[in-house]
Amino acid sequence: MIADLKGKAVLVTGASTGIGAAAAAAFGANGARVAIHYNRSRAQAEEVAGRVRAAGGEAVLVSGDLASTAACGDIVERTVQAFGRIDVLVNNAGAMVQRRPLAEIDDELFDQVVHLNVRSVVMTTGAAAVHMRRQGGGNVINVTSIAARHGGGPGALLYAGSKGFVSTLTRGMAKELVRDKIRVNAVAPGVIATPFHDRFSTPEMLESFRTTIPMNRIGDADECAGAFLFLASDALSSYITGQIIEVNGGQYMP
Repeated sequence: MIADLKGKAVLVTGASTGIGAAAAAAFGANGARVAIHYNRSRAQAEEVAGRVRAAGGEAVLVSGDLASTAACGDIVERTVQAFGRIDVLVNNAGAMVQRRPLAEIDDELFDQVVHLNVRSVVMTTGAAAVHMRRQGGGNVINVTSIAARHGGGPGALLYAGSKGFVSTLTRGMAKELVRDKIRVNAVAPGVIATPFHDRFSTPEMLESFRTTIPMNRIGDADECAGAFLFLASDALSSYITGQIIEVNGGQYMP
């Protein structure tokens, strides 16, 4: 149990499955009050809320399509309405949308990927920072990817580029918001067994990825959760901002 997370108001975007769900459950296990954001997967979000409550935390559901700027602000406001404040924002929502080579990328795909993976981080953080500033501080944790470091797998260059954008945003936000006692950091997962890869990666692709990982295995979503707890805790990471924690089994060592 991380004592200073107890009672903290935490918003996790894209929390119905995968890494977001694991992070939300971990915050709940540490006594946090968790706003579980989802877009279409309400049943899965309800399951995550049940896990949070069973572990001793509080949970509310907030829905919205974060490709919309209005929805980004709305889920922050609903979190504040539910808990009276927002102490931690985890910008986890994102998607590859589709694997596609460079020559086949069109405006529609570009907008889908960039709006969800990049603009949502900017807009949701901007909305949350207003409240954090009034409160006297807070923590923002973005989710980038190992793809931001090595350019991604086949057909993933647009996704990789968007995550590189998030990594750079993390450093810029850290510099801008530090004066308001808001720390901004990021977690960069490697190849993790989640619905993301169920949808976008074949078994053959996953096996080829595995062979490049020194730990010789694909990671689990729960293995990412500790990094979020660490960065959200002022007791554990108060002098850390603008940093990216790589969780990838040694696949990439910057």
